[in-house]
Amino acid sequence: MVTTPLKTAKRLTIQTEVDIAADTTTIRSLDWDRDRFDIEFGLQNGTTYNSYLIRAEKIALVDTSHEKFRKLYLDTLTGLIDPKEIDYLIISHTEPDHSGLVKDFLELAPDVTVVGTKVALQFLDGFVHQEYNKKIVKNGDKLDLGKDRVIEFINAPNLHWPDTMLSYDWKTGVLFTCDVFGMHYCSAAVYDEDLKAIEADYRFYYECLMGPNARSVLSALKRMDKIGEVKIVANGHGPLLKYNVRELIERYRTWSEAKAQADKTVALFYVSDYGYSDRLSQAIAKGITKTQVAVEMMDLKSADPQEVNELVGRSAGIVIGMPPLSGSHSKEITANIGTILAAVKPKKQVIGMFESYGDDDEPIDPLLTKFKEAGLKEAFPAIRVKKTPCEYCYQKCEESGTDIGQLVSIDRLVKQMKSIDSDLDRAMGRLSGGLYIITAQKGDITSAMLASWVSQASFEPPGLTIAVAKDRAIESLMQVGDRFVLNVLEEGKYQKMMKHFLKRFKPGADRFAGVNTQTAKNGSPILTDALAYLECEVISRMECSDHWVVYSKVSDGRVSNPEGLTAVHHRRVGNHY
Repeated sequence: MVTTPLKTAKRLTIQTEVDIAADTTTIRSLDWDRDRFDIEFGLQNGTTYNSYLIRAEKIALVDTSHEKFRKLYLDTLTGLIDPKEIDYLIISHTEPDHSGLVKDFLELAPDVTVVGTKVALQFLDGFVHQEYNKKIVKNGDKLDLGKDRVIEFINAPNLHWPDTMLSYDWKTGVLFTCDVFGMHYCSAAVYDEDLKAIEADYRFYYECLMGPNARSVLSALKRMDKIGEVKIVANGHGPLLKYNVRELIERYRTWSEAKAQADKTVALFYVSDYGYSDRLSQAIAKGITKTQVAVEMMDLKSADPQEVNELVGRSAGIVIGMPPLSGSHSKEITANIGTILAAVKPKKQVIGMFESYGDDDEPIDPLLTKFKEAGLKEAFPAIRVKKTPCEYCYQKCEESGTDIGQLVSIDRLVKQMKSIDSDLDRAMGRLSGGLYIITAQKGDITSAMLASWVSQASFEPPGLTIAVAKDRAIESLMQVGDRFVLNVLEEGKYQKMMKHFLKRFKPGADRFAGVNTQTAKNGSPILTDALAYLECEVISRMECSDHWVVYSKVSDGRVSNPEGLTAVHHRRVGNHY
């Protein structure tokens, strides 16, 4: 193993591990201090960008790296092999963190053949702007490298880009997966020896990037069932999976089956390589899936009109990212927009739209008017992006997704509220709790939530548990390692604050407008009028059917009125708040 440091403000290192399998080397670009990724999901442990070199009679390189690693990566690669000796460059997918150095590599190896899906190579053409040797592969196609090294390709669109494919080495049992089965977790460990250390990041990564495409995940897993034993998952981010391969693959199956069973679906249309369409759409999709509503994402540029028609027909809601007015694929995009309009169900579906912040977004209002005239209700205010999206913009997208998910599944809540005659529901309702307000800040994002399902959980260190519904906006700020404040409301003095935080906020609205606050040591807001506060850090999370039980360590706290009593919440039924 060789680790080469680069002295910069942000720690960037390269790690190579020879023979993760026979004649297979990984080149891992370690981005230790990256705290944001993709759609601005916060990272606790940095990330890595993994690339692989396969040597046989023919030599193949699987993916490259992020452009920030240009010198480090290319120096490492040329130290391992003369790039001109490489016969194939396999492109798992073309997102820039994996293909950012393809153009540089082609300059070093102009005769290499680039292997990828048809969509991937179309995308790549727009990145490199030069002629190169191409080999388009489909699901089940194979590439013979000689010496019994046969690579079979598995189509995995929408995980999480439309061009994604997996590559399976039949001789070694290594499955090259790029984003799939990855995690944003940077450490010197090449493999997944410490499952406990990585599993929170593995789950968070799935929820952010794969969960919104649960049905596509299941389709990819079904195709994977036809290959041989997977001995190592050579992913694109984080440690490789070697010691917990079956366990971690099956977790994808379990999580995706649960999401795919949702009784309602929202169709989300975007343009994968235009502006910030893919990132904004992913944030909206994450918000939708928090409400136990399924999402199916489709690229307007490459989608088949028949598939568009079928998806709209079975969806309760539709979200559209505004495409460019012109461009090489404007004809296909316009045709698909027309298909969506023709397939909608008046008064039975809802619509939401967002700008992509590309060079020439089609205006929202004319198209939104057409959908309203077709009988669709607007699910959330149109998201108009006027500058490069920031944390606030992504938060607004996620909360908008939650709004449309709650709207299309309102009948589920109504059904719960009508079943108040159940003896069990009435008995559960006799479980009382205190009244608290959780407040959190992470970067530029702030959020708050009224809570009553709170309990002390440990003495040393002092700790507590909070049950947080999966569709709460603050849930995204209560991942392992996140910090927040638990504000305790006072009996007889809580009504004003309770009323404020109970109201429904518009996506992205400031929940602290008009509320007196001060800043805790951990950076989160303290409600000045609360009886007491506790500063907390999330240590672990346990998943329940519709809630997360969050265990947190308490580091500091204070009582403002030693004589005050905690406000108590009594319910009549236990099947809704």
